[in-house]
Amino acid sequence: MMVEFCGLELAHPIINASGTFDAIAARRAFGEALLERFPFAAFVSKTVTLEPRQGNPPPRLWELPGGLINSIGLPNKGLEGYLTHDLPELATLPVPLIVNVMGSRSDQVAELIAAFAPRDEVAALELNVSCPNVETGLLMGADPAEIEALLHRVRPLTDKPLIVKLTPNATDVPAVARAAEHAGADAVSLINTLRGMALHPRTGQPWLGGVTGGVSGPAVRAIALAQVHAVAQAVDIPIVGMGGVASGTDALDLMRTGASLVAVGTESFRDPVAGLRIASELSELLANSVV
Repeated sequence: MMVEFCGLELAHPIINASGTFDAIAARRAFGEALLERFPFAAFVSKTVTLEPRQGNPPPRLWELPGGLINSIGLPNKGLEGYLTHDLPELATLPVPLIVNVMGSRSDQVAELIAAFAPRDEVAALELNVSCPNVETGLLMGADPAEIEALLHRVRPLTDKPLIVKLTPNATDVPAVARAAEHAGADAVSLINTLRGMALHPRTGQPWLGGVTGGVSGPAVRAIALAQVHAVAQAVDIPIVGMGGVASGTDALDLMRTGASLVAVGTESFRDPVAGLRIASELSELLANSVV
């Protein structure tokens, strides 16, 4: 199932969604066996911000009948910590590394892109645009003009493929995707989580330390299919589809609607090697011409 994506040769179309698989912790747990049977054809890092982040206060997870609500809050070591500690370990993975970055101003994103641009260990960059722009108050990923301005600022800084991770919390997701393509994005990825809330069963107060969180898992699969389909009609660049993928059939459905690659997220919390199983199931479906 070799696939070409933005100039990268991948063994199959299954990758991870950012923040849902900790490759460093997994290697500590499974040792070299992880490298021999790595679950994904490319690895997308957790979000990197300029400054270190502690993340949201606990509790951070709430299990749903059809998935999870997470309020993790993007904890990370910051740019310097990532370059010093995480990047050397992730560079030893047997697959291309895609680094996810986020800032609340275009100059912050530009600084991150400029830092990763010369690093040979990094194959591509994914822009997490689900953060409000502190200068305008607008969610970057919800406004086409914000996306265009951001891409115009950072596109000249690197020749590496730029993937824009779209938020589903936008009035017109295809319009945002078109703006990203017009401004130089090499690909888009969707969907990110949907905003949700859980209440404490006894007190009735918000359960999550961050009050609200991101809904993911099978509960959002139908939304992912609809949004990927709509974006595929609007752009010509490749799409990474994600949202509730738990089987090869789920992955094939996203590819039928227009995705070139499929990312696995919540299912990896239940089954750390879900990526391998889903890739195998997808290969069997394709071999049997179930299209």
